Amino acid sequence: MARRAKRTTHAALLRGINVGGKNRLQMKPLAQLFADAGCDPVRTYIQSGNVVFGAERAAMRTLAADISAAIERDHGLRVPLIMRTLEQLREVRAGFPFDPQRVEPKHLYVAFLRDKPSATQLAALDPERSPPDTFVTGTQHLYICFPSGSGRSKLDAPYIDRTLGTISTWRNLRTLEKVIALGDAIEAELAS
Repeated sequence: MARRAKRTTHAALLRGINVGGKNRLQMKPLAQLFADAGCDPVRTYIQSGNVVFGAERAAMRTLAADISAAIERDHGLRVPLIMRTLEQLREVRAGFPFDPQRVEPKHLYVAFLRDKPSATQLAALDPERSPPDTFVTGTQHLYICFPSGSGRSKLDAPYIDRTLGTISTWRNLRTLEKVIALGDAIEAELAS
């Protein structure tokens, strides 16, 4: 019997689906696209495009591009997606600089960046753009705190993307923790 290749746990974070009634994409067909691409197991969390899955290392080289193309082909949507390993998500959570005891977790975000920004790009971010909102830079992400909520903030995705020359997708702290928990369950399943 052939030995099954080692699978590791990853998350695909899609940007801008099922927000405000636009870019409608149900999670069941989305999960099926990942399964069709050889991912197993595949789980989704809420309707905003969080897919956690097991995949072989070789499949990860082209998976983001393959899934993006399949979403456009099958659903007519051009949706950026950002991939992270479960270990990377755990590191992001471990480094969270804001205290969820002092600010509502729904007001604490991580902006996951497609590309790693340069020091010059990071320096161009204005810390005084939208007080009292604050941010802390990470390796390929930003931690953002909106003490009064994000609704009127000028520290938004278009500003971040334009300044850093990349694409971002944002998750609040609660969602990040749920995605990590889902990844932990998949990792346990893969290990059994």
